[in-house]
Amino acid sequence: MTADPAMRIDVVTIFPEYLDPFRHALLGKAIENGILQVGVHNLRQWTHDVHQAVDSTPCGGGPGMVMKPEVWGPALDDVAAGTGPAAEAEDLESATPHKGSNAAGGVGNKTLQHSGEKPLLVVPTPAGAPFSQEMAQRWSRERHVVFACGRYEGIDQRVVEDAEQRYRVEEVSIGDYVLIGGEVAVLVMAEAMVRLIPGVLGNRASHEEDSFQDGLLEGPSYTRPRQWRGLEVPEVLFSGNHAKIEQWRREQSLLRTQQRRPELLEHVELSKSDRQVLGCD
Repeated sequence: MTADPAMRIDVVTIFPEYLDPFRHALLGKAIENGILQVGVHNLRQWTHDVHQAVDSTPCGGGPGMVMKPEVWGPALDDVAAGTGPAAEAEDLESATPHKGSNAAGGVGNKTLQHSGEKPLLVVPTPAGAPFSQEMAQRWSRERHVVFACGRYEGIDQRVVEDAEQRYRVEEVSIGDYVLIGGEVAVLVMAEAMVRLIPGVLGNRASHEEDSFQDGLLEGPSYTRPRQWRGLEVPEVLFSGNHAKIEQWRREQSLLRTQQRRPELLEHVELSKSDRQVLGCD
């Protein structure tokens, strides 16, 4: 019997091929190792007209089109319950077999349907709360995350309100700009989230030292050769003194944050030595 994966992700979109990056690199390896399941669902499967229309003109007039509730509602119902077209969809498989993987395989869409907790529904929208590392950490502990990819002028707001009966809903923005659709935002958020699941990254320290993990930007990284095009790797990194190296990395992280994202320092607990590095004392 195959063990349950750490997480299941379902994505509803009118462009399923846009989500192919899930099958590659570390995301694909997580699928192959049975850590992650991904189902991608074509919203048009829930249409009932010959043109498979998913949008209509906005109430009150104005430019663009709005995605229809009578299509989105049943789609999200089925994805939450594992019924209808959602139950018939095949999960994504890794694009390339990975050396040393421990593929679980053969896990269907209904694995997580009886976990006892409502799935998390994430709706990417420029009007949503800003996406953050804290969100990625919180979501990485979820069992079932569903992404609803809007297009045009977005999804009828009643869909989001109605979905709260079956989901815990979060409307989220990845930045102060507008994309053509939600698919790219989904890939950004999913990658930030999935990499934090235990077993996805080979070295846990890889994400423990990330930018934003402690509220600061990560400092610069170097590798060999020691000199390249007249530029030197900082001498301290070859000192063998791990305490000095960690101190240097902390200082570089503080200085980079001060230079590029000074507002982040307002939320970081700074030691006396940190303040000295920043010139605050």
